[in-house]
Amino acid sequence: MRYFLIAGEASGDLHAAALIEALRRHDSDAEFIFLGGDMMSAAAGKAPVVHYRDMAYMGFIEVLRHLGKIKANFKAAREAIASAHPDCLILIDYPSFNLKMAKYAKKLGVRTYYYIPPKVWAWKEWRVKTIRKVIDKVFAIFPFEVEFYRRHGMDVVYAGNPSVEEIDRAIADASPRDEFLRRNRLPDRPIVALLPGSRMAEIRDNLPIMTEAMKQMPQYRGVIAGAPGIDPEVYAQYSRLPVLNGQTYDLLANSRAALVTSGTATLETALIGTPQVAIYRNNGSKLAYNVMKKVLKVSHVTLPNLIAGRTVIPELLLHLCTADTTASELGKILPDRDARRQMAEGYEEIRRRLTTKNAPDTVAEWICGHATDPQRQADATETAQETTGKAQ
Repeated sequence: MRYFLIAGEASGDLHAAALIEALRRHDSDAEFIFLGGDMMSAAAGKAPVVHYRDMAYMGFIEVLRHLGKIKANFKAAREAIASAHPDCLILIDYPSFNLKMAKYAKKLGVRTYYYIPPKVWAWKEWRVKTIRKVIDKVFAIFPFEVEFYRRHGMDVVYAGNPSVEEIDRAIADASPRDEFLRRNRLPDRPIVALLPGSRMAEIRDNLPIMTEAMKQMPQYRGVIAGAPGIDPEVYAQYSRLPVLNGQTYDLLANSRAALVTSGTATLETALIGTPQVAIYRNNGSKLAYNVMKKVLKVSHVTLPNLIAGRTVIPELLLHLCTADTTASELGKILPDRDARRQMAEGYEEIRRRLTTKNAPDTVAEWICGHATDPQRQADATETAQETTGKAQ
């Protein structure tokens, strides 16, 4: 079969690459067309239609500045879908872009699947109406998502969480501490991993806070986890701490604790077992914080806390996120005391709730067993041929 996948950022690239590999195991004749990154390219053996580094724009001003590029990406994606005549479109997170592509694909008669669906249970719940119209099946990666999507009349299944297996492999392959330090020329001091995010705006907002907090912890060595596609000079604008590229899991496994920008990385850090403080500075506005509290439909923001249904890791958001508050929360989990032990117990609970299902294989097996429909594919191909060259 022919599969069209879209991932718009680093975490999606990772999860989509694992899905491509799983689809190959279940379909020896699989063909792939995609928008994504280097990991998807390695798995598919070809270049993307558009690389995610040209897609990951965040915030109104940044989107406005790159409006021309964003329109070009939409056009390239539509033309690629129309000309490829895929058996199905598989979307990975990145909802603003992907839901538009799903709507377009549905017009062509292409089956649409959402793997790692939008977090509309947290905010923008109105989007679920669009999802119900344009998505044939949702593959949820958090147990609590199943009830939410079913309540809104969606066809949904819990696939398992892809981070569980990815992290278990990373832990098994992690370098011994001596080797890790020697390879990266780091002194033998306790390390605090700094994960400021994968987008330029996140790094700008969060890395200075992390760096200032570490100045209050001179006995520890802060080390930055570099994000794919981010030039080292970007980090140098905000911090003089060392940056390690392509070693995030290794860094976390060899760290005493971590400061993590709210997002998927908080769950990955929890699964590795590294105590953490989650931060999200953004504009640091108290007004924005109060608006956010009213808009959000959930009691927590970070994934570990949402999965556990209680506070497992501290969340420092907007105006509450300062160097002083960050250092204070970090100081509570660095010694072997109650706060650190309680966090470890919370991490174990999170693992139990996520289960051990292999998410990429679960999704690939289902798609390979259901996506083929000769008559539907013939109709889709005819519609796509009429549309080729007219994609706007």
